[in-house]
Amino acid sequence: MRRLRRNSEKERGAAGVLVAVMMLVLIGAGALAVDVGQIYAERAQLQNAADAGALAVAQQCHRTPTACSHDQAVLWAQALSGGNSNDGATDVDSVEVDLENNQVTVATSTRSGTNAFLTKLFASALNAPAVAVGAHATASMAPPTGGSSFPLAISDSCYNLSSASSSSEVQKISYKPGGTCTGPSGTQIPGGWGWLDQDSPCEATTKLGSNELGSDPGNPPPAGCSDVLKGWAKTITDGGEVRVAFPIFDDATNHGQNGSFHIIGYATFKIWGWKFGNNHEYEFRNTKNDPGMTAALACASGQDRCVIGQFIKFESIGSWTGEGGTGANLGTADIKLIK
Repeated sequence: MRRLRRNSEKERGAAGVLVAVMMLVLIGAGALAVDVGQIYAERAQLQNAADAGALAVAQQCHRTPTACSHDQAVLWAQALSGGNSNDGATDVDSVEVDLENNQVTVATSTRSGTNAFLTKLFASALNAPAVAVGAHATASMAPPTGGSSFPLAISDSCYNLSSASSSSEVQKISYKPGGTCTGPSGTQIPGGWGWLDQDSPCEATTKLGSNELGSDPGNPPPAGCSDVLKGWAKTITDGGEVRVAFPIFDDATNHGQNGSFHIIGYATFKIWGWKFGNNHEYEFRNTKNDPGMTAALACASGQDRCVIGQFIKFESIGSWTGEGGTGANLGTADIKLIK
């Protein structure tokens, strides 16, 4: 019987070819899993950077619109963008400021070495090109249209709301029983302020254009605000600031418990002192002998009520409800991401 001889010469190198093919498959799978994951992770960092840059520019442009040039806006965005990505390697490609529509858009891209491309870890072995990764974000800086705050509404006719700045006029906002001021339509508004019905302790939820807010005429102190007022007093005594956004009305109807106010916007008041009652936490730094006070700013005795301070510019991020943008511009801005 003849023995069949195996020709091993023809099979040499087969294992190497098989290994090479398997390596290509593994590299391809690695490129799909690792490189795509790397790209998504980088894009998430770039989105964080773009979000932070857009919010920062919107806040600064609202605070100091005269300084809001394109070059300055780029510097503001760069200062926040790098710090909000894990590797700090973020480029700000562009910043668009639209003050007419109260919007800011920031575009970012990755930085790898000296270029703006992200080198793939595995796909580069297959001679795949580097990939450009970017993100963009748009923030608005419009007046708020609704939210929850201390349950006190203030007239736009009785007080100066136009000087909202860090050096604005210090005012005494008073409620005097029987006193009135005249609104734009000639309506006699009693007292100049009114307490709102509360949705939760010491908090009223309002919205722009609302004309259905049950109210109190103004003299009795708010119920359930003891802890809030104690907190205000402690903050001021410790050297801090109390800033409260009050709803502003331009008309009032049905004076008394069934009254309502027409809300036109929100103004932020930096509070120095108050007199909402005649004892304990309901009065604080409201006499001429208190720090920073004068005889002109001091609250009157008896049943008169007042709150003393300044209307200021103020930007809050994500603390208001509604889309924003249609209320009266009273110096308070709702900074939020819209894209």
